[in-house]
Amino acid sequence: MTADEWAARLAGGERIAEPVAVVVAHADDETLFAGALLGRADDALLIHVTDSAPRDMTDARRLGFATRADYAAARAIEVDAALVALAARPRRIGHGIADQDAVLCIAAIADRLVGELAGVAMVATHAYEGGHPDHDAVACAVRLAVDRLDPPPALVEFPSYHLRGDVRIWAEFWPDAAHPEHGRALTPVEAARIEAALAAHASQAGVFEDWRPRVERWRAAPDHDFTAPPPPGACLYDRFGWAITGDGWRQHAAAAIASVRGTRGRGGR
Repeated sequence: MTADEWAARLAGGERIAEPVAVVVAHADDETLFAGALLGRADDALLIHVTDSAPRDMTDARRLGFATRADYAAARAIEVDAALVALAARPRRIGHGIADQDAVLCIAAIADRLVGELAGVAMVATHAYEGGHPDHDAVACAVRLAVDRLDPPPALVEFPSYHLRGDVRIWAEFWPDAAHPEHGRALTPVEAARIEAALAAHASQAGVFEDWRPRVERWRAAPDHDFTAPPPPGACLYDRFGWAITGDGWRQHAAAAIASVRGTRGRGGR
């Protein structure tokens, strides 16, 4: 089954019996962008690449956590509760990388994913869209890993968020005529489960505020050029004053791609 056929199938809302994987950057990404899928996948692997706690303690202190480890532990507990609310029982793996550090570890993440994704029929992950550096790093690492698997699983992506003009756009793809999206409205049951799961992610209520997913969107992942700016052009996170910028991200990504491609064969563009 091709990636486009998988995307269409995911948008059909049926139960999925084949082994599939969902690879996300942070706790709550699984709920916001793949929650309905996880609730209807019988043999799912859920991989969180980061521990969802930045080295910068600004968020942790604002939320009352004394240490980064305490914040990471709280985020993990929130995932546990969210998956119960989603009626999802995936196998789970955590890579434990600090939030906002994933771009520094792309090659190592890809190495781990090669083993973890072996045997799955389809992998769903973030689009390359410049919304969050960790989302983009996961998209790159998954592509590098999938390209080394034989046979490769179908690679499908979901939108997270990106900058369009001066507005953060949630869960909409930047258009790509060569890779059409497949979508469907969530059922009332799915929407209610996701609402309960987001309530479990209480520490992040200020991030997604009143936005709620109402539509699933999937498409075959393009062969993104991760050394070029993301399709929207600008990176939303350049506005946040973080240590990593869009220019810096692409430099790290280019080095990781060259390392993987140079030592292990094809690995991205």
